[in-house]
Amino acid sequence: MIENMSEKVILEIRAGTGGEEAKIFAQDLLRMYQRYAEKQKWSVKTEDFILTITGEDVYNQLKYEAGVHRVQRIPKTEKSGRLHTSTATVAVLAGQTQPEIKINPSDLKIESFRGSGPGGQHRNVTDSAIRITHLPTGIVASSQNQKSQHQNKAMALQVLENRLKGLSAKKYQESVIEERRGQIGMAERSEKVRTYNFPQNRVTDHRINKSWQDLERILSGNLEKITASLKKGGEKNG
Repeated sequence: MIENMSEKVILEIRAGTGGEEAKIFAQDLLRMYQRYAEKQKWSVKTEDFILTITGEDVYNQLKYEAGVHRVQRIPKTEKSGRLHTSTATVAVLAGQTQPEIKINPSDLKIESFRGSGPGGQHRNVTDSAIRITHLPTGIVASSQNQKSQHQNKAMALQVLENRLKGLSAKKYQESVIEERRGQIGMAERSEKVRTYNFPQNRVTDHRINKSWQDLERILSGNLEKITASLKKGGEKNG
């Protein structure tokens, strides 16, 4: 779980249970967060339903928004006046960059060997080819196409670094996916962290069992009271 403050946040909104009404609700949340960010004078870039938000104390202000948000209202297309319950998910990911690759020389096993294949007599009689094994991961890289052992070593190290970057990128993406999954669950109605009840003009956060009136004002980006209450509750629980 990411807990440190970040100056950059990736906020993802996805429609959950409820069909077309869930999509409309996701759009409502998108506008809410855009307006809230503007009120905080944060920088916001929006692509589809993903917001990249940059500014002071962004992560600490938004981390409690993660989870399943539930809406209860009568859709405009509902002729019988029946109340519908739909959901949208919000994931809040600290805008971390992929870690740089640092290769510790003590983690390397470097072997020379006699190259094979075309290349002339020099390759056949000298051990100029290089094989490098990264001991912690078992990844192997080799080079035999350069003219000297020194050049082959440099090439093998480059290949090894590229393969380690690929492995690091995969692990990084897996950690992001796991973080997102932990925040939004299966997007079921029962997993809600907050409910927006239109008939009762009420927003309720179930984690601290507290409600606020004036739902439309909240959806217009006025989240300050909710954020303050959640931070206070988080500090008590911490």
